[in-house]
Amino acid sequence: MNAHAPADHGVAADGLGAGDAVLAFDVGGTDLKAALVDADGRIVELTRRPTPLAGDRTGEAVVAATAEVAAEFHRAHPGVVPVAAGLVVPGHVDEETGVGVFSENLGWRDFPFRDRATAAFGIPVAFSHDVRAAGEAEYRLGAAAGFRDVVVMAIGTGIAGAIFIDGTLFTGGGMAGEMGHSRVADGPDCACGGRGCLEAVASAAAIARRYTALSGVPVAGAKEVLARARTGDPAAQRIWDSALDALALDLSHTVALLAPEAVVIGGGLAQAGDELFAPLAQRLDGILTFQRRPALIAARIGEDAGVIGAALRAREVAAAQAAEPARAVR
Repeated sequence: MNAHAPADHGVAADGLGAGDAVLAFDVGGTDLKAALVDADGRIVELTRRPTPLAGDRTGEAVVAATAEVAAEFHRAHPGVVPVAAGLVVPGHVDEETGVGVFSENLGWRDFPFRDRATAAFGIPVAFSHDVRAAGEAEYRLGAAAGFRDVVVMAIGTGIAGAIFIDGTLFTGGGMAGEMGHSRVADGPDCACGGRGCLEAVASAAAIARRYTALSGVPVAGAKEVLARARTGDPAAQRIWDSALDALALDLSHTVALLAPEAVVIGGGLAQAGDELFAPLAQRLDGILTFQRRPALIAARIGEDAGVIGAALRAREVAAAQAAEPARAVR
């Protein structure tokens, strides 16, 4: 099993290629990232700020924040006029209706993101799931390119994946790829209402939370837990090992069902490099029997994959809009 291909962080300035100027927004559990892309495919400006949290009004707060950033981009770069925008969010997403159905981490239910964002920006808006958008960026421009059957898995505040079968993104009506909410242990409780979900055991946030609960020592994140494990902290090693066990178990289910050629892993936890990929590959190999052994590969685009995926989606919407008059003439 190919345990780890080195990551190549970032996309070249011209990596998106020529096309329409667009806005792109990636709403995460912690940060909101925004980019302005020009007609040459160059990211003119990329910014991030904390995701606004307002309980059941978080959807409204997110749209207001994106509109504010769009206005800032216009003032700073008046010569770059976007013709479409891409907005991607976590949770259960209905791409057909443009609705954020549910996000257990951010609190919205049935929020009409696409309609509200279209009204706020005054241009067409593409709306999608954050991890599926990141997966498309990796598939078209990054580490997943060259594979027909591949899963792109993001491990950060939450855990989810983008599934490509015979070169086509499989969405399952917006429900596919939620491997973070498959049960892999007896506990702890998950924000989704389940118990023992992968996300509650092995996400970057869960690793830090579980270590603090076990040791009584607050930590800033999973990176600090791993650093403590290196120094021989038994509580840190226990939490890290249990996260790897859970990830391997979940991946074994993915492999048995889909037989991907590769699993591309991104998100904050992937920054652990060989300390993640080598023991994860060893554990997965120990579970599998006759199944195909996928290559485990580090995501190449890095932390901006979601916003780049949003830009790609925005360009698709812009191209579709431009094609409408041509079809009408015929």
